[in-house]
Amino acid sequence: MATKTPEKRVRPKLRIKKGDRVEVLTGRDRGKRGDVLKVMPMESRVIVQGVNIVKRHTRPSQAGSGGIVEKEAPIHVSNVAHIDPASDRPTRVGYKTLEDGRKVRVAKRSGEIIDR
Repeated sequence: MATKTPEKRVRPKLRIKKGDRVEVLTGRDRGKRGDVLKVMPMESRVIVQGVNIVKRHTRPSQAGSGGIVEKEAPIHVSNVAHIDPASDRPTRVGYKTLEDGRKVRVAKRSGEIIDR
């Protein structure tokens, strides 16, 4: 009997990075904007500041007191779009190689360079 080989997970290429300004496209927080706090490429999710707030009921422990804590939950990367620096509207992200050989992200809407 042949044994199954474990599946190797491929890490998807995300065009959104930590610190980017994004807008939520769908869901109950549609239209809200915030900065990306954390990127989880294996799950294709991001945590955006002030978006998808959930309440966690925590038990008191030695580390801290208990109670109801509000925190940001992850949101799927397909539900957010990068904010175009020129037009201040949501845009898709592309890549472009500059003359000096650097590969930078560019806004598809305006062609403006996104990378700092």
